[in-house]
Amino acid sequence: MTTPDPSREPEPTKPAGTATTPYKDRVYRSPAGVVGGVLVLAIVAWLGIDAVVVGEGRTPWLALAVMLFLGPVVFAYTLRPAVFVNDDRLRIRNPLRLIVLPWGQVASLRSGFSNEVVDESGTKYQLWALPVSLRARSKAARQDARAARAAARADARGGQGGSGSGRGRGGAVGAADLGAGAALAAGGPRRAETDRAMDELRELHERRQGEPGTQGEVTVRWAYEIIAPAVAGAVLLGVLWGLG
Repeated sequence: MTTPDPSREPEPTKPAGTATTPYKDRVYRSPAGVVGGVLVLAIVAWLGIDAVVVGEGRTPWLALAVMLFLGPVVFAYTLRPAVFVNDDRLRIRNPLRLIVLPWGQVASLRSGFSNEVVDESGTKYQLWALPVSLRARSKAARQDARAARAAARADARGGQGGSGSGRGRGGAVGAADLGAGAALAAGGPRRAETDRAMDELRELHERRQGEPGTQGEVTVRWAYEIIAPAVAGAVLLGVLWGLG
Protein backbone atom coordinates (compact mmCIF):
# COMPACT_ATOMS: atom_id res chain seq x y z
CA MET A 1 0.00 0.00 0.00
CA THR A 2 1.27 3.40 -0.90
CA THR A 3 0.22 6.60 0.83
CA PRO A 4 1.11 10.25 0.29
CA ASP A 5 2.63 12.24 3.13
CA PRO A 6 4.14 15.71 3.48
CA SER A 7 7.81 15.99 2.59
CA ARG A 8 10.26 16.87 5.32
CA GLU A 9 13.12 17.71 3.00
CA PRO A 10 13.96 21.35 2.29
CA GLU A 11 12.63 22.35 -1.10
CA PRO A 12 13.54 25.13 -3.52
CA THR A 13 11.35 28.14 -4.05
CA LYS A 14 9.20 28.54 -7.14
CA PRO A 15 10.73 30.26 -10.16
CA ALA A 16 10.43 34.03 -10.43
CA GLY A 17 7.05 35.11 -11.71
CA THR A 18 5.10 32.33 -9.98
CA ALA A 19 5.57 32.75 -6.21
CA THR A 20 8.19 33.82 -3.74
CA THR A 21 7.23 31.68 -0.77
CA PRO A 22 8.87 28.27 -0.30
CA TYR A 23 6.70 25.22 -0.84
CA LYS A 24 6.99 21.52 -0.10
CA ASP A 25 6.58 18.43 -2.23
CA ARG A 26 3.88 15.88 -1.81
CA VAL A 27 5.52 12.50 -1.27
CA TYR A 28 4.41 9.04 -2.34
CA ARG A 29 6.13 6.01 -0.84
CA SER A 30 5.35 2.42 0.10
CA PRO A 31 4.61 1.93 3.83
CA ALA A 32 5.05 -1.83 3.41
CA GLY A 33 8.51 -1.28 1.94
CA VAL A 34 9.47 1.05 4.77
CA VAL A 35 8.31 -1.38 7.46
CA GLY A 36 10.02 -4.30 5.76
CA GLY A 37 13.24 -2.35 5.37
CA VAL A 38 13.32 -1.33 9.01
CA LEU A 39 12.81 -4.94 10.11
CA VAL A 40 15.52 -6.31 7.79
CA LEU A 41 18.00 -3.61 8.83
CA ALA A 42 17.27 -4.34 12.49
CA ILE A 43 17.96 -8.05 11.97
CA VAL A 44 21.17 -7.35 10.02
CA ALA A 45 22.39 -4.95 12.71
CA TRP A 46 21.49 -7.34 15.55
CA LEU A 47 23.24 -10.35 14.00
CA GLY A 48 26.19 -8.30 12.75
CA ILE A 49 26.90 -6.54 16.03
CA ASP A 50 26.58 -9.83 17.90
CA ALA A 51 29.12 -11.43 15.55
CA VAL A 52 31.51 -8.49 15.96
CA VAL A 53 31.29 -8.60 19.77
CA VAL A 54 31.48 -12.34 20.41
CA GLY A 55 33.07 -13.60 17.17
CA GLU A 56 36.61 -14.91 16.90
CA GLY A 57 39.24 -14.89 14.18
CA ARG A 58 37.95 -13.46 10.91
CA THR A 59 34.31 -13.56 12.01
CA PRO A 60 34.14 -9.90 13.18
CA TRP A 61 35.65 -8.71 9.89
CA LEU A 62 33.24 -10.85 7.86
CA ALA A 63 30.35 -9.45 9.90
CA LEU A 64 31.51 -5.87 9.26
CA ALA A 65 31.86 -6.57 5.53
CA VAL A 66 28.38 -8.07 5.35
CA MET A 67 26.85 -5.13 7.23
CA LEU A 68 28.72 -2.65 5.02
CA PHE A 69 27.36 -4.38 1.93
CA LEU A 70 23.82 -5.25 3.00
CA GLY A 71 23.03 -2.04 4.88
CA PRO A 72 23.13 0.32 1.87
CA VAL A 73 21.50 -2.26 -0.43
CA VAL A 74 18.55 -2.90 1.90
CA PHE A 75 18.15 0.84 2.55
CA ALA A 76 18.25 1.61 -1.19
CA TYR A 77 15.52 -0.85 -2.14
CA THR A 78 13.17 -0.37 0.81
CA LEU A 79 13.50 2.98 2.60
CA ARG A 80 14.95 5.18 -0.15
CA PRO A 81 12.35 4.92 -2.99
CA ALA A 82 9.96 7.87 -3.08
CA VAL A 83 8.16 10.08 -5.58
CA PHE A 84 8.13 13.83 -4.85
CA VAL A 85 5.53 15.92 -6.66
CA ASN A 86 4.68 19.60 -6.88
CA ASP A 87 3.21 21.98 -9.44
CA ASP A 88 6.48 22.34 -11.36
CA ARG A 89 8.14 18.96 -11.52
CA LEU A 90 8.22 15.27 -10.69
CA ARG A 91 11.20 14.01 -8.68
CA ILE A 92 11.76 10.24 -8.64
CA ARG A 93 14.07 8.79 -6.01
CA ASN A 94 14.79 5.24 -7.11
CA PRO A 95 17.23 2.85 -5.37
CA LEU A 96 20.31 4.02 -7.25
CA ARG A 97 19.23 7.17 -9.09
CA LEU A 98 17.51 10.49 -8.56
CA ILE A 99 15.55 11.69 -11.61
CA VAL A 100 14.04 15.17 -11.86
CA LEU A 101 11.51 15.71 -14.64
CA PRO A 102 9.78 19.07 -15.16
CA TRP A 103 6.15 18.45 -16.09
CA GLY A 104 6.83 19.95 -19.52
CA GLN A 105 9.27 17.11 -20.22
CA VAL A 106 6.87 14.31 -19.19
CA ALA A 107 5.29 12.59 -22.19
CA SER A 108 3.14 10.05 -20.33
CA LEU A 109 2.63 8.08 -17.13
CA ARG A 110 2.02 4.38 -17.75
CA SER A 111 0.63 1.59 -15.59
CA GLY A 112 1.02 -2.06 -16.48
CA PHE A 113 2.96 -4.64 -14.54
CA SER A 114 4.93 -1.64 -13.21
CA ASN A 115 4.32 2.10 -12.98
CA GLU A 116 6.63 4.23 -15.07
CA VAL A 117 7.03 7.71 -16.52
CA VAL A 118 8.19 8.41 -20.08
CA ASP A 119 9.91 11.67 -20.99
CA GLU A 120 9.75 13.50 -24.32
CA SER A 121 12.84 11.66 -25.63
CA GLY A 122 11.18 8.28 -25.00
CA THR A 123 13.29 7.33 -21.99
CA LYS A 124 11.40 5.30 -19.38
CA TYR A 125 11.86 5.63 -15.63
CA GLN A 126 10.29 3.13 -13.27
CA LEU A 127 8.51 4.40 -10.16
CA TRP A 128 9.89 2.09 -7.48
CA ALA A 129 7.91 3.87 -4.76
CA LEU A 130 4.61 3.00 -6.50
CA PRO A 131 4.73 -0.78 -6.99
CA VAL A 132 1.88 -2.43 -8.87
CA SER A 133 -0.11 -4.94 -6.85
CA LEU A 134 -2.25 -7.27 -8.96
CA ARG A 135 -3.76 -8.57 -5.71
CA ALA A 136 -4.84 -5.04 -4.72
CA ARG A 137 -6.33 -4.51 -8.18
CA SER A 138 -8.31 -7.74 -7.92
CA LYS A 139 -9.52 -6.81 -4.45
CA ALA A 140 -10.65 -3.38 -5.67
CA ALA A 141 -12.47 -5.00 -8.59
CA ARG A 142 -14.29 -7.41 -6.26
CA GLN A 143 -15.28 -4.57 -3.94
CA ASP A 144 -16.55 -2.57 -6.91
CA ALA A 145 -18.61 -5.53 -8.11
CA ARG A 146 -20.14 -5.94 -4.64
CA ALA A 147 -20.91 -2.22 -4.52
CA ALA A 148 -22.61 -2.41 -7.92
CA ARG A 149 -24.77 -5.32 -6.75
CA ALA A 150 -25.62 -3.45 -3.55
CA ALA A 151 -26.59 -0.37 -5.57
CA ALA A 152 -28.79 -2.49 -7.83
CA ARG A 153 -30.53 -4.07 -4.84
CA ALA A 154 -30.98 -0.63 -3.28
CA ASP A 155 -32.58 0.64 -6.50
CA ALA A 156 -34.93 -2.35 -6.58
CA ARG A 157 -35.91 -1.94 -2.94
CA GLY A 158 -36.35 1.77 -3.46
CA GLY A 159 -38.83 1.09 -6.25
CA GLN A 160 -40.73 -1.33 -4.05
CA GLY A 161 -40.67 1.15 -1.17
CA GLY A 162 -42.01 3.88 -3.47
CA SER A 163 -45.00 1.72 -4.48
CA GLY A 164 -45.69 0.75 -0.87
CA SER A 165 -44.59 3.79 1.08
CA GLY A 166 -47.35 3.19 3.62
CA ARG A 167 -45.91 -0.10 4.76
CA GLY A 168 -44.04 1.39 7.68
CA ARG A 169 -40.65 -0.11 8.44
CA GLY A 170 -40.35 -1.91 5.08
CA GLY A 171 -40.68 1.38 3.24
CA ALA A 172 -38.10 3.02 5.53
CA VAL A 173 -35.61 0.20 4.92
CA GLY A 174 -36.13 0.47 1.17
CA ALA A 175 -35.46 4.21 1.28
CA ALA A 176 -32.30 3.67 3.35
CA ASP A 177 -31.01 1.03 0.92
CA LEU A 178 -31.77 3.37 -1.98
CA GLY A 179 -29.68 6.09 -0.33
CA ALA A 180 -26.83 3.67 0.27
CA GLY A 181 -26.93 2.51 -3.33
CA ALA A 182 -26.87 6.09 -4.57
CA ALA A 183 -23.89 6.87 -2.32
CA LEU A 184 -22.00 3.85 -3.63
CA ALA A 185 -22.74 4.81 -7.21
CA ALA A 186 -21.60 8.38 -6.59
CA GLY A 187 -18.29 7.12 -5.21
CA GLY A 188 -17.31 5.73 -8.60
CA PRO A 189 -15.27 2.59 -9.34
CA ARG A 190 -12.81 1.52 -6.67
CA ARG A 191 -9.12 1.62 -7.57
CA ALA A 192 -6.00 0.12 -6.03
CA GLU A 193 -4.11 2.72 -4.03
CA THR A 194 -1.11 2.90 -6.37
CA ASP A 195 -3.50 3.24 -9.32
CA ARG A 196 -5.21 6.16 -7.57
CA ALA A 197 -1.80 7.74 -7.03
CA MET A 198 -1.02 7.38 -10.75
CA ASP A 199 -4.40 8.96 -11.57
CA GLU A 200 -3.46 11.95 -9.41
CA LEU A 201 -0.10 12.27 -11.16
CA ARG A 202 -1.74 12.11 -14.60
CA GLU A 203 -4.27 14.77 -13.62
CA LEU A 204 -1.52 17.09 -12.35
CA HIS A 205 0.55 16.45 -15.48
CA GLU A 206 -2.35 17.34 -17.78
CA ARG A 207 -3.04 20.51 -15.82
CA ARG A 208 0.55 21.74 -15.53
CA GLN A 209 2.54 20.51 -18.54
CA GLY A 210 2.03 23.67 -20.57
CA GLU A 211 2.82 26.20 -17.82
CA PRO A 212 5.99 28.36 -18.11
CA GLY A 213 7.35 27.21 -14.76
CA THR A 214 7.26 23.53 -15.75
CA GLN A 215 9.82 23.71 -18.56
CA GLY A 216 13.46 22.66 -18.27
CA GLU A 217 15.80 19.73 -18.71
CA VAL A 218 15.59 16.22 -17.30
CA THR A 219 18.38 15.57 -14.80
CA VAL A 220 19.62 12.19 -13.55
CA ARG A 221 22.03 11.74 -10.66
CA TRP A 222 23.47 8.45 -9.46
CA ALA A 223 23.27 7.75 -5.71
CA TYR A 224 27.00 7.40 -5.06
CA GLU A 225 26.35 7.64 -1.31
CA ILE A 226 24.62 4.24 -1.68
CA ILE A 227 26.84 2.71 -4.35
CA ALA A 228 30.23 3.51 -2.75
CA PRO A 229 29.76 1.77 0.64
CA ALA A 230 27.99 -1.19 -0.97
CA VAL A 231 30.89 -1.68 -3.41
CA ALA A 232 33.41 -1.29 -0.59
CA GLY A 233 31.59 -3.91 1.46
CA ALA A 234 31.43 -6.29 -1.51
CA VAL A 235 35.16 -5.88 -2.19
CA LEU A 236 36.05 -6.44 1.47
CA LEU A 237 33.79 -9.49 1.61
CA GLY A 238 35.37 -10.88 -1.55
CA VAL A 239 38.90 -10.35 -0.20
CA LEU A 240 38.09 -12.05 3.11
CA TRP A 241 36.36 -14.91 1.35
CA GLY A 242 39.31 -15.35 -0.99
CA LEU A 243 41.79 -15.49 1.86
CA GLY A 244 39.88 -18.47 3.24
